[in-house]
Amino acid sequence: MAAPAASDRTESTAAARPVSSLRARGRSAFGAGPGRIARDLLAMSRPRFWTASVVMMEIGFVLATHRIVPRGAEIATMAHAVLVTGPLLWLAVLAVNDAYDLESDRVNPRKADSPLVSGRVPPRAARRIAAAASALTVLAAVPLGALFAAGTALVVLLGWAYSAPPVRLKARPGADLAANAVVGVLGPLGGWVAFTDSAAGFPWAIAVVGVLAAAALYLPTTAADHDADRRAGIDTIAVVLGGRAVFELGFALWTASAVLALCLAVTDTVVDASLVPLHLIAAPVLLALYRILLRDRPSFSAVTVVACAYLVPCAGFVVTYVDSL
Repeated sequence: MAAPAASDRTESTAAARPVSSLRARGRSAFGAGPGRIARDLLAMSRPRFWTASVVMMEIGFVLATHRIVPRGAEIATMAHAVLVTGPLLWLAVLAVNDAYDLESDRVNPRKADSPLVSGRVPPRAARRIAAAASALTVLAAVPLGALFAAGTALVVLLGWAYSAPPVRLKARPGADLAANAVVGVLGPLGGWVAFTDSAAGFPWAIAVVGVLAAAALYLPTTAADHDADRRAGIDTIAVVLGGRAVFELGFALWTASAVLALCLAVTDTVVDASLVPLHLIAAPVLLALYRILLRDRPSFSAVTVVACAYLVPCAGFVVTYVDSL
């Protein structure tokens, strides 16, 4: 989230395995029944990630309308936007990621039961699934407006650029960080555009806070997969810089996000001045959680805990920003 030759080696290695070994690991996607295929597609789309799409669409809606709950036609728009940016988009970008990360996933205990590692879905099938899901995602976004569809296409393109050669941003330290951080803007902006059909008036200052936080939360995930990526020869930012440097960089970005949010509150810019006390309390807690839970090789559960803690000041922002439910 290598060069083309690396993918070819992966497929040839899989092909060279004894048939009995493949059978033991699970049936191929082409020979599986509809129920098995549906479960594998669901697993590849990582339903736990859909929550992030819901949150970003909701943030965009709140920013655009100063309300929390959609009304009337807005309900259908929200459901449509979540469908596009949730299961469809995640399947598109994660299927291609699985296809080109198979070599490292095979030595990553966290990925042992994935459809590709288990042998149920071949890399070529995963690439076809990613291509079909990408086209469907962009087409499904069109009814929400040209600007929303263009933004969706951009995110799909970033997903492919992150995982697939020859660009393979995942193996380009710095570029991988930027590709993931920009989602901190594109997500809420997508929610804004879905309900306004324009980027005019979007509060970019608060989006910068989101970009810094997204970057800070991405870095620990590279540290978590450091060993598997290093063994597979993937030069992620964690492999190149080392776990300690990645942690300190992430902490610096996390700190910058907290400080900027506090500055916005102090100056009453987008963030209401009444939230200054909350930020003065929340910032030290968030910084402490980051240093305690995400040092060294953090688990994805630890990253999730820190991300959920970040929702506390976000909730305070929403409460003071909205005019009504």
